[in-house]
Amino acid sequence: MRNSSKRDTILQEIKADKTIPLLDFLIEKQVRKSRNAIKSLLAHKQIKVNGKLITQFDFELNKGDKVAVMKFDQSRKEKKMKGLKIVFEDEDLIIVDKEAGFLSVSTDKEKMRTVYGLLNEYVKKQNRNARVFVLHRLDREVSGLLIFARSAELQDIFQKNWDNLVKKYLYTGVVEGIPAKKEDTLVSWLTENKNFVMMSSSYDNGGLKSVSHYKVLKSVGHYSLLQFDLETRRKNQIRVQMQQIGCPIVGDKKYGASKNPIKRIALHAGELQLKHPTTGELLEFKSSFPKVMQQLLMVKKKEESDKLDK
Repeated sequence: MRNSSKRDTILQEIKADKTIPLLDFLIEKQVRKSRNAIKSLLAHKQIKVNGKLITQFDFELNKGDKVAVMKFDQSRKEKKMKGLKIVFEDEDLIIVDKEAGFLSVSTDKEKMRTVYGLLNEYVKKQNRNARVFVLHRLDREVSGLLIFARSAELQDIFQKNWDNLVKKYLYTGVVEGIPAKKEDTLVSWLTENKNFVMMSSSYDNGGLKSVSHYKVLKSVGHYSLLQFDLETRRKNQIRVQMQQIGCPIVGDKKYGASKNPIKRIALHAGELQLKHPTTGELLEFKSSFPKVMQQLLMVKKKEESDKLDK
């Protein structure tokens, strides 16, 4: 068992006042609302006794022992696969960080190399009857954080309570040009044509109402870096709405981009805050802004430097 490190954060610390099994002590002190939530703390390696991680529920405490409840350490759960890495998993959820060029779920053309397919292979190695359940998707050329459930019951809970459970889910993207407003809410109605291209209308034409909030973080040359917070989750929502206001996502030729300098769409789901549906614990995850997208915002500085050197 490893000792405390600087990155560990203590949420609560209690001193034992008698000899007692650890689980009984945690229940007695009501460190969480339910027995299952307390057992989850042990499973997630969030309990330390006198500075050492303890996972055994029947570990015997002695009078004077210091018991600490730790913030979940995301780095302990990272597992890499081709095209994605698992940043969190427990008996209820799997959260992954997906690379661009990788489908979330299968299509008629590609059945195997998907996040869904790889995760099912992964969980079946542990239990042949296990499987994962899709909660939402990211487009093939979009990267970032994705959540999967490990039961149909939890899938249903998320579908009915997404806004209550997913407290924050933010995208960052680089667009062509500079939006007329530094901050705005885009409202439109989306329909899909026979070529599977989404069309956006500024008035109610019977399509799906779609609402996106954006703010410009910075503009460099012909590009602007935006943050997006979605009120609704429609197919290609950000992409088609940005095309509608004349600032398509860089690289998104399907929705109006003039070129594709980084060989992908410059859109990334980078920040997630989630209330765990079983334990009630607030989990936070961040995925690094892809370097290839960062380079788009360094072009102007490089050009200016080259001019000074001449």
